[in-house]
Amino acid sequence: MKQLSLTKSRKFLSAVGLIVVSLLANIIPAKIALATDIPVFLDNVGTLLSAMLGGTLPAVIVGFFSNVINGFSNWETLYYGIISILIGVAAALFQQYGFYKTISRICIVIVTFALLGGGLGSILTYFLYGYDFGEGISAPFSLAIYQHLGFSKFFSQLSADFVIDMIDKTIVVATSLLIYRNIPVKFKSLFSNVFLFDPHLGEHSRKSGSHLIKRSLLRKVVVMVIVAEILLGALASTTGFLLYRQVTIARNKAIAQGVGASAAAIIDGDRIKEWETLGHDAQGYDDIEKDLYRIRDGFPQVFYLYVYRITNDSSVVVFDLEARDTSGVLPDKPGDRVAFNQGFAPVRENLLRGEHVEPIVTIDEYGWLLTAYEPLKNSLGNTVAYVGVDISMGDLIYEEAKFFIKLLSMFFGLSIIIMSIVLELVNRGIVHPVNRMAAASIHFAYSLEQGRVNGLKELESLQIRTFDEIEYLYKALTKTCKDSLEFIERLEAAAARITRMQDEIIINFAEMVEARDTSTGDHIKKTAFYVEAIAEELQKEGKFSDILTDTYKDKLKRSAPLHDIGKIAVSDLILNKPGKLTDEEFAIMKSHTTQGMKILSKIEANANNTMDDNYLKEAIEMAHFHHEKWDGSGYPTGIKGEEIPLSARIMAVADVFDALVAERVYKKPFTYEKAMAIITEGSGKHFDPVVVEAFCHISEKLYNERTKLNKSEQPPETQA
Repeated sequence: MKQLSLTKSRKFLSAVGLIVVSLLANIIPAKIALATDIPVFLDNVGTLLSAMLGGTLPAVIVGFFSNVINGFSNWETLYYGIISILIGVAAALFQQYGFYKTISRICIVIVTFALLGGGLGSILTYFLYGYDFGEGISAPFSLAIYQHLGFSKFFSQLSADFVIDMIDKTIVVATSLLIYRNIPVKFKSLFSNVFLFDPHLGEHSRKSGSHLIKRSLLRKVVVMVIVAEILLGALASTTGFLLYRQVTIARNKAIAQGVGASAAAIIDGDRIKEWETLGHDAQGYDDIEKDLYRIRDGFPQVFYLYVYRITNDSSVVVFDLEARDTSGVLPDKPGDRVAFNQGFAPVRENLLRGEHVEPIVTIDEYGWLLTAYEPLKNSLGNTVAYVGVDISMGDLIYEEAKFFIKLLSMFFGLSIIIMSIVLELVNRGIVHPVNRMAAASIHFAYSLEQGRVNGLKELESLQIRTFDEIEYLYKALTKTCKDSLEFIERLEAAAARITRMQDEIIINFAEMVEARDTSTGDHIKKTAFYVEAIAEELQKEGKFSDILTDTYKDKLKRSAPLHDIGKIAVSDLILNKPGKLTDEEFAIMKSHTTQGMKILSKIEANANNTMDDNYLKEAIEMAHFHHEKWDGSGYPTGIKGEEIPLSARIMAVADVFDALVAERVYKKPFTYEKAMAIITEGSGKHFDPVVVEAFCHISEKLYNERTKLNKSEQPPETQA
């Protein structure tokens, strides 16, 4: 995708420029602080700025390579790269979750950076070099804490480093925020787009589902990469540790055997008995001992060097040099008998036979030692004694710890950089394209007609080019949405045609029924017009808001023509009788309500229509209850008040008003004033008062429109 490509010169140069400038912002203040003996470091300004502008990737690169550049003068600073990298990662997270906006959160930021720089850095120094106060920036302060507060050297140095780093990170954070807030917005947007960094992720995650979708996928990738890195780090570190131990032990064995062989080469095996008996009084004994000291002192790993003659029950001392350390262990005198070392019990018979044995690790009162016995032979080739060489394994633990910490710091420092690069590539190649497709698809799927069109345009505008399965998925999704839109358009057009046909059939059917009653004229059209107008007025006035939705109004309009459908079951003689109906005839006339209900209920049952736009329910209500009265004196059931469905209560007003102002075979049309007097008089008796009130607000307008409509529908000669 061209908008994601870092190979484009402008974006590539922007990325490189940010990293270079940030490196300078780390190195230059640090060099100035060092040259002027200011007791702070000021070596993280660039790391924080790159994190705020571009996120984790540039921050870890800047943090690590700042240590690499400083490593030209002191390569051991490379081990501290992990701390700069962790500060970069933390700085990016703090930016995303808005920690630089309030004083309280900025304090959390400073303490976190001080714990990483001063706390973790101090602990790392302890493991790498052991602890003394040295000559660093914090040395005088840590010495004062040690002398006056009684802390151990470790905690004195840790406390001093933390306090000094608090001051340092306060200056660094304040400087970084001051610079960041004065950077133009267009540059901030440029760098965040180059590195696909969302500087306000926390806010978006709370407000936008699409960001949750994106980050949920990226979070899974992050978790998998972190788990893989931890497992790989544990495997690599353990393997490296074991190999280091094996190599160190093998090296110490070689040193011990080499020292033993060198010592054996200068000792005359034929004089062992003489030296054992006479010791320093024997000619040449002291010279041999001096040579043995020179050999031992040439190898700092060797702690003890001695020559023993092995017997069945003990070892007889021939030479025994003073211990290298200050443990206070005094050498044995020539001729003294020393208890046989139980660590050599498995090879005791081999020693008695004068054979060569492999070095053995033992733990006894002399410590944890690696001991090598080198045979000392006489002129006949017989083993007459053994040169013993002891190397302390305690130093091995310290060296192993140093090696392990160095390995971990370098490994995790580099692995975080690699992980950041991998995550950036995954974000560019998978997460970001999928998120954009998902967002466009959501806009398409959950929008109305124009929204779907815009959603398809948005999807087509993405122009995703990853040349892999993501691009194939994008093309398939785009084609599917395009085909779906065309299908929906065809379906909606067909549905509209069916609806129009259905409405025409209903109107014509109702008119056929109504035509049998020569007195009603275009009654069904006018009542439908009144019903729609009354419903709109009620909605406008906020009445019955839980019922009167736009969908409900449409149902009322479509169902109104069917309110007198039951008249199909009434005889023409009764419908068109010019005079007053008898009680029996009126009973038959009243049956049109129940007959209409039965006809429409049967249609609804046969249609089995469960869709939301089914208006037969309202049609059944109107047909059945439009002659019910508010006070319960109506027919056919005698229900009252709000027991009467709203649709029927609205129709009751519309139906009576049209009957009053219309000309019938048995009466002349009433004037508007008289008709309205009858309607208002029936409020609370015949009609719902709320419906009457709304009707009164629009009745004059409706009457005038009805009059104009009547005149326009008369033949020209009649109008004349």
